[in-house]
Amino acid sequence: MRKQDKVVLWPVYFDSTKTRLEGRRVPQGLALPTPTLEEMKKAAVLLGLRPEIVSDAAHPSFSRQKTGLVTMTKKESKTQIMRKIAQKMLENRLKA
Repeated sequence: MRKQDKVVLWPVYFDSTKTRLEGRRVPQGLALPTPTLEEMKKAAVLLGLRPEIVSDAAHPSFSRQKTGLVTMTKKESKTQIMRKIAQKMLENRLKA
């Protein structure tokens, strides 16, 4: 059963080393090489979202790799949330 009020985000959605066919969902300009769950969580917190991390989850396409996932309450479309998180993660990486 799907949860309509939650958004599930996987690190592969933001990975610049992946193609769209391999699972990247944000534009190449917003993607980062090897994004981490902590970076995703930090970006979501800065955007006022309430992220929850599930660190032992494996993406269905990559069932042997336990990359983890981040869930949060859906306040707008998944695409808009992903783009905002990607932008914030990029800003945070450039600062560091």
